[in-house]
Amino acid sequence: MTAPPDRFVIGVDSGGSGLRVALGTVDEERPVSTAVCSEPVRTGPGGIDADHLLTQLLPAVRGLLDRATEGHAGGAEPPAGSPADSSVGSPGIVALAIGAAGMATLGERLRAELPDALAAELGVRRLALAADAVTAYAGALGQRAGAVVAGGTGMIALGTDLSEWRRADGWGHLLGDCGGGAWIGRAGLEAAMRAHDGRRGGSAALLARLVAVFGPATDLPGLLYPRTDRPALLASFAPEVAACAADDPVAAGILREAAAHIAETAAAVCPEAGPEGAGQREVALTGGLFQMGDPLLVPLREELARQVPQAVVVPAAGDPLSGSLRIARALATAGLRLPLHPTLLFVPDRAPSTAALDATGSGQGRRPGAD
Repeated sequence: MTAPPDRFVIGVDSGGSGLRVALGTVDEERPVSTAVCSEPVRTGPGGIDADHLLTQLLPAVRGLLDRATEGHAGGAEPPAGSPADSSVGSPGIVALAIGAAGMATLGERLRAELPDALAAELGVRRLALAADAVTAYAGALGQRAGAVVAGGTGMIALGTDLSEWRRADGWGHLLGDCGGGAWIGRAGLEAAMRAHDGRRGGSAALLARLVAVFGPATDLPGLLYPRTDRPALLASFAPEVAACAADDPVAAGILREAAAHIAETAAAVCPEAGPEGAGQREVALTGGLFQMGDPLLVPLREELARQVPQAVVVPAAGDPLSGSLRIARALATAGLRLPLHPTLLFVPDRAPSTAALDATGSGQGRRPGAD
């Protein structure tokens, strides 16, 4: 599938497993093609490393453009590593959106350096830099009011009434992420260690799973504490808790408590139901945590009905990569309705490119979607 070279949009998802890039068009929902860079973008004392992101992103984008514009006049690709000259035959990117884990707290360099770098290298004038929770929201619900709970190793919820964002949790396994994978895994391992010691609240079933997965219980501290990826190691035990829940009341109790925490997080961000006749607010669940199935989902639905009565749970329409592509498409057509925010959803104030002017017919320098 190819498209006229002045109608492209780019979506990017940067996370712990690497960098994913999607090439799409202004007019179509589905991506034209995607690329994966398996090396995660580095984070250092200055935050997310903008140079490291660019060294992976630029070749990936150029490769996608090269394949997509084959056969189109004027779609020739500049040599790898050379700046794209948007005025001389380079493919036009109407808008680009990057969603990155840690953007809200560690994205200062990205916000400072990427707008000029992407304008120089790719001719991009319409750019959005978003926290991964925002791209998860856009992927799951699009641009509708509601809430999204993203559960994996951690736990974060984001909601909006389309005038402002509300965020809850996502503070890491030491300060929060209550009900997330690391939280469930740690609670399960604690119950196993209680059984090992003969203390109340222990679970023989979870102790058996601990030994099967990690070896002798007394070796667990030496295995866990020196690791730099402790949250991921803790989260790896969460499926064992779910597997025991049908027959073990301690495991089932851990998942009920996790469900209560997750619903509480959703309640903190979910906007109130709209005016009369507007119906309930949608809440989408996204992330690998919810693939644990009924052992978690059944008590979670009960807790959501109790704590968030205005919510109706809906399936997530897409993932964070599709969300970043949706944001880029909305930006390209001056239809971005999600609220801007200095760190959650940042759109630099710069003049639109010629390609963007051609695509939208409007060169006004104001908030996208403000008509």
